[in-house]
Amino acid sequence: MSSPKQPHLNGAYYGPSIPPPSKSYHRPGSGSSCNPFSCLCGCVFNLIFKILFTVLFTAGLVIFLFWLALRPINRVKFHVTDAALTQFSLNNNNTLYYNLDLNLTIRNPNKHIGIYYDRVEARAFYGGQRFTSKTLPRFYQGKKNTTELNVVLNGQDIAVNNDLLSDYNSEKSSGVYSIDVKLYLRVRFKLRDVKTPRFKPKIECDLKLPLDSNNGTASGTFETTKCGFDW
Repeated sequence: MSSPKQPHLNGAYYGPSIPPPSKSYHRPGSGSSCNPFSCLCGCVFNLIFKILFTVLFTAGLVIFLFWLALRPINRVKFHVTDAALTQFSLNNNNTLYYNLDLNLTIRNPNKHIGIYYDRVEARAFYGGQRFTSKTLPRFYQGKKNTTELNVVLNGQDIAVNNDLLSDYNSEKSSGVYSIDVKLYLRVRFKLRDVKTPRFKPKIECDLKLPLDSNNGTASGTFETTKCGFDW
């Protein structure tokens, strides 16, 4: 017995649908491939960023360590321990003759820091007028060290400041003169093998100096004076 005849399908397929073939899309810049120029630029910028970060971090750390070491409690201390004013006279031509001998002590209380004094200049002022200056030898001061300096200022100068004339006339009778001695410094700090750039602090010593006469008598007694400073 013959099987029933199947209808003619005209070559069409009526089975389950066949999914279309997948299409791959290439997104520019995606994947593991990299433009050589772009990769080089990225590496260079990354390297520059790391170098800058390292430099800034190191500099910040050094500054922080010095801030800890140089906080106000550990600042260097300056004192004028002795002073002799053997001449301080103003003649009719407004010429000031002076002879001043000072002993100063500089105390570095820091436990780990030494100080290079690359320049030390002493200037003396009276009535707001500078009448002399002297540059002292440079030196290095170790940690927890006290250094003594002797400063001799003598000579003559023309008084052109009215305040100087006024102060001199008012203090001449008492024989005690208000003379300001200022130290202009250029210093560097040393912490182990690290040295800082130069700093330029100014030390101010406001002195009350009795005049010692030629016969050995004085108008008063000099008292040790602590100097102020501005970092």
